[in-house]
Amino acid sequence: MSAALPASGREWHLTARPHGWPKAEDFALREAPVAAPAEGRVLVRNLHFSVDPYMRGRMNDVKSYTPPFKLDHPMDGGAVGEVVASNAEGFQVGDHVLHGLGWREYASVPAQHAVKVDGSIAPLSAYLGVLGMPGLTAYAGLFDVASFKEGDAVFVSGAAGAVGSQVGQMAKIKGASRVIGSAGSDEKVKLLTEEYGFDAAFNYKNGPVAEQLRKAAPDGIDVYFDNVGGEHLEAAISSFNVHGRATICGMIAQYNSTEPTPAPRNLALVIGKRLRLQGMLVADHQDLQQQFVQDVAGWLASGELKYRETVVEGIENGVDAFLGLLRGENTGKMIVSLG
Repeated sequence: MSAALPASGREWHLTARPHGWPKAEDFALREAPVAAPAEGRVLVRNLHFSVDPYMRGRMNDVKSYTPPFKLDHPMDGGAVGEVVASNAEGFQVGDHVLHGLGWREYASVPAQHAVKVDGSIAPLSAYLGVLGMPGLTAYAGLFDVASFKEGDAVFVSGAAGAVGSQVGQMAKIKGASRVIGSAGSDEKVKLLTEEYGFDAAFNYKNGPVAEQLRKAAPDGIDVYFDNVGGEHLEAAISSFNVHGRATICGMIAQYNSTEPTPAPRNLALVIGKRLRLQGMLVADHQDLQQQFVQDVAGWLASGELKYRETVVEGIENGVDAFLGLLRGENTGKMIVSLG
């Protein structure tokens, strides 16, 4: 079943592999025909799509945990939208679904890759952030990978972003002794302490990270949730207590570097302090999905967990939103809304 479908929709293509910082010329917004869905598929009109730091890595032609974007093809990523035509059992026109074919106005999605979402529990855009992949990343990275326990002191870098802001709040909810965040502006620092309940926060642009962290965590830290890498990781290693654990989730400080970035110069401390530094990919933690949604929906309903979104309107502004994200212009989840 479907209503009258448009003849075409717009989609963003990667047209060149960026060297260093991506430029507007590396992308093109192109018209593509819209057709009724083949058997087993649904046609979705996207309402919101996600731009995320990991997408920068997919623009390079290198072997990684997720295949690179193809040149002159639509890019992809998390999106939520409305089914406008269905040729799949269990999906009807008007259903809202979460899927992986963002960066476009209309997506033909295989039914097994579409998940129905309920707009009455939370706004649809929340399924791209607090109730979506970034939220699950925070939840799994803190509780599973970092083995968080009550009484731990927790340090989060990129703490005003979609993942970091949730990590800090989840740690507080579960009884952290102290939660410290770093962010890139005084305004974001204020948000961390005044709205998200962090015990301390600092602007990493205001001085050496190691010094600021030592002041903010005089008794050291037990868990570090790393979204940044570089100087932040080095500072965390210095401030770790014995048996500290780091979840290495992202390294946005070096995504656009063209030269090799220096590793932490104090890695020898890992031995004496018996530290554990563990990389994480959210895809490895799908088994936590149900528990995650249950816990987070409860924390949202009780008001214990807060979240922010930075919404950029219009598909034509999709690349600007992504570049803004890489520059740290977002507070919370960066969303492109198609209205």
